[in-house]
This record gives sequence, structure tokens and C-alpha cells, in this order.
Amino acid sequence: MASHVAPRGLVAPALTPFTADGDIDYGVYREQVAYLLDHGVHGISPGGSTGEGAVIEDDELGRMVAEAREIAGDRPVVAGVIRSSTKAAVRTAKVARDAGATALMVTPTFYNVLVPDDAGNESFYRAISDEVGLPTIVYNVVPQNEISPQLFTRLLDIEHIAGVKQSVGGIMAMYDMRLTAPEAKVYAATDEMLFSCFELGADGAISAVLSLLPAECRRLWDAAQAGDHQAGQALQDKIFPIWKVVRGPQFPARVKAALATLGRDLGESRSPSSPVPEVVRTALESALAPLRDLD
Repeated sequence: MASHVAPRGLVAPALTPFTADGDIDYGVYREQVAYLLDHGVHGISPGGSTGEGAVIEDDELGRMVAEAREIAGDRPVVAGVIRSSTKAAVRTAKVARDAGATALMVTPTFYNVLVPDDAGNESFYRAISDEVGLPTIVYNVVPQNEISPQLFTRLLDIEHIAGVKQSVGGIMAMYDMRLTAPEAKVYAATDEMLFSCFELGADGAISAVLSLLPAECRRLWDAAQAGDHQAGQALQDKIFPIWKVVRGPQFPARVKAALATLGRDLGESRSPSSPVPEVVRTALESALAPLRDLD
């Protein structure tokens, strides 16, 4: 079991604001981090799926971690690591560690013909633990390389493995992880049903909706901690139809389009992602209109 402690609560997966030339706008990134922390999240995660981590270079991730660390103070900075080999993942994780990350969120390898078996996944996470030495959250998001609850319990024997972010399989899979590994941190990622996840025992969330609606998600969390089912369920019922429109292909670009609708411009997505079609933007504007009723 891990000798380090993973954070509890809401860790917002920060988006990566790109310019039209594909460069990162670090000024806008810093503003986003400050905004999210000011609106109730407990920590920040650069370089995850929502942050387009698979197309971010190591030096870029390192700078975003350092920028977040400076703003977050003693609050958690959980660096996403999305790479296709053990060697690359270890290299990237070391960059994040040296830049000030307090923990890692590591995606299993994802290229179809290179997907390992359970033994390969175990060696992947063991190498990162041994060589990097930070608390590590397994980011269970790859359908073709899903980490089963049974394998996750084996991974918990690795020193620094501390938790799992359960994305693939939705709320049922999250609950399965919660029951199978009660000693680990289990993070929700079912954006439209976070309150239900919290009531089922999730230790927090690392979920894109936190970066779109941080204040509302903090209210969900606080309601769950207070045992206020009525308030939490009512707020989740309002978020649910919004998220049905936000989710979809080119997901980070859609979240950025939703943020732009709310007056928070997080720039563009990096190629090969293409602009969100106007019909989607119109649907987002309509779906987000009820937000004025959430306060």
C-alpha cells in the first residue's frame, strides 16, 4: 500500500489554452488556475485528458505544473501523465515531480496493438513508482486497457499507488472499485452524476465538470459531506441535462466552447482537434442558459 497520501476532495483537471499557432498561453492558464481555486476546488490537475495531455510536451507539462504549484500553495497539484510506453511515462513523471507536482495521475498505455496484459500493466506502474516516488493515481479511462478492480487491488501492493480515477464504466464501475478496494482513494469522473458518486463513497472527483462549474461542484461536495441529499440531488438534476450536451467528440474543445459561452475564454485546442461546429456551440448556449438559476 502507498506510503504517501493522495488528496481527498475536488481536483479540477485544468484545460490547456492554446493559441491559434498551437502554443500554450501560460497567462490564460494561470488565470484559470486561480479562478478554479478561488471558486472552491481543492486542487489542480494539469495534463490530464481534459487538458489534452496526450499532445503536451514534457517541458510544457513541467511549466504548467510549476505555474500551478506557485498559485496553489500547499494545495494539491496532480500531474497527468499520458504516454505510450513505460520509458516515456517515467520520463514525463520525473519532469512533473521536479516541477513541483504533489502526486501523479497516470493513464495506462492506450495504443491498441501495444496494450499489455495484467503483468505488463503491473510492471508499468511499478516502474513509475520505483523511479519517481510520488503518490500515484491510476487513471482508469482506456476501454481497451481497462484496469479491473481485481488488478487494481494488486497494484495497491506497489508502494506509491494510492488511488484510482474511475472513468471507464461510469458510476457502476466507480462503485465496484469502492467496494473492492476500500483502503484506496477512489475518485469520481462521471461528470453528470458527481453527487451520486459522492453518496456512494467516492473520496472526491477529478472530473471535467469541475473546470466548467467549480462553484456548483463544490456545492455538490459540501452537500454530500453534510448529508444533505435534497440539496445535492436538486443541483445534480440541473447539471445533468447541461452535461448531456457538453460531452461528445473532441471533448476538450467542447468544454472550451462551453466555457466561452460562460465568458471564460480558454483559447483553442491543439491540432489535430478542429473547431467545434456552430450547431454544437448553439446547443451549448441553449443548455447553459439555465445556469443563471443555479445561484
